[in-house]
Amino acid sequence: MVKNVYIHIPFCKSKCRYCSFVSVCRINLKPAYLNALKEEIHKSYKNEEVNTVYFGGGTPSLLTPDEFSQLINLFNTNSSTEITAELNPEGINPDYLENLRKTGINRLSIGCQTFDNEILKNIGRRHSHKDVENIVKYAKQAGFDNISLDFIYGLPSQTVKMFEQDLLHAISLGIQHVSLYGLKIEEGCYFFKNRPQNLPDEDTQAEMYLKAIDILTSNNFRHYEISNFAKENFESRHNLNYWNNNSYYGFGAAAHGYENGIRYFNTSNLKEYINNPAIRKDSHKLSEREQLEEEIFLGFRKSEGINTEKINKKFNIDFRKKYAETLNKYISYKYLKETNTGFSLTTEGILISNVILAEFLE
Repeated sequence: MVKNVYIHIPFCKSKCRYCSFVSVCRINLKPAYLNALKEEIHKSYKNEEVNTVYFGGGTPSLLTPDEFSQLINLFNTNSSTEITAELNPEGINPDYLENLRKTGINRLSIGCQTFDNEILKNIGRRHSHKDVENIVKYAKQAGFDNISLDFIYGLPSQTVKMFEQDLLHAISLGIQHVSLYGLKIEEGCYFFKNRPQNLPDEDTQAEMYLKAIDILTSNNFRHYEISNFAKENFESRHNLNYWNNNSYYGFGAAAHGYENGIRYFNTSNLKEYINNPAIRKDSHKLSEREQLEEEIFLGFRKSEGINTEKINKKFNIDFRKKYAETLNKYISYKYLKETNTGFSLTTEGILISNVILAEFLE
């Protein structure tokens, strides 16, 4: 049974300069899009009681509380269902957050990126550092006690010290979760064709990341996944479901899902989706080898690493024997370590995780 739900809201007021995600500035299409979403959900959702619902984007906070409520009410939720909405900080007032809380949303993921106003302006963000402080304050007043801030490191003109100050300020706001993403300039974003001249180099990015681990873990945030840190019991259950390689529904334009060993995705063309919301753009039945590789790749993202007993049972293999050469090599380099249940990346290993994980792929 599929017990987790992702819903993509593709609208933005303007496009950030680093963003290559599927988002459009055509908010006039929102009513037609929401009708298409409801049609897709009615066709595909099988009325399971869901553990998590996650609204991502784009900018989900362009939905009204009533629009959120209409979508949430299509699902069989209960009092323990984690319902997350990504919010952009600009233009959010106390009334909006109080009404959002009434819809059943109980976790907020706020796109902060940095507290430096000059950098925010240069990367095309519409908010200021004060907007972030206000949204956290208003959210707490509205009864939200599970608040995450997203940051990007390696931004133009950003120094290690500036990033350190960002994180210390975030901690001072009394939030429960932090997500960190190194800036990646990919095709489809403004910076791809207009590359900034003042980007921190790879060594500086690595220094920022290591500094973040030090600051956050010393302030009672557990580093539970490569990019994510949480106070005790505030890990993102929705994202952990991805990293545990479990199934989930994906609804909306450009949404991906995973059901019964089949990975699928919807069209990223908004008008195409609105016209045919129930038609998958593509799907792929994973072979057993592909399922094993995904189990390894996703499992190593978690700080606890992979559980070899579970993998051996699930795929009828001897993991230690099958990957002995790779394991022994990276353990000797101190990039991997053995745990009580299997293996995990060390902090140094995380910095070259793509190189290491590639060797587990056949």
